[in-house]
Amino acid sequence: MFDRLNFKEKPLKERFLLILGLTTFVCFVSLGLMVMFWDKLPLNMNNTQRYLFGAVIIIYSVLRFSRYITRK
Repeated sequence: MFDRLNFKEKPLKERFLLILGLTTFVCFVSLGLMVMFWDKLPLNMNNTQRYLFGAVIIIYSVLRFSRYITRK
């Protein structure tokens, strides 16, 4: 059960950085998926290169977010 006596609210700066980190994570994952699956995106790449580039962007976002979470 939730214990109100031992609960500490995060400072405003930490909450803002968490929201910013989550937003960055969602944006990078969305960008990676767009590169991978949006055919009308004007990139001069074949399908294999598009999938690899999109996967690299998604892996980067996961690594970046995991570093943020473990730092706190």
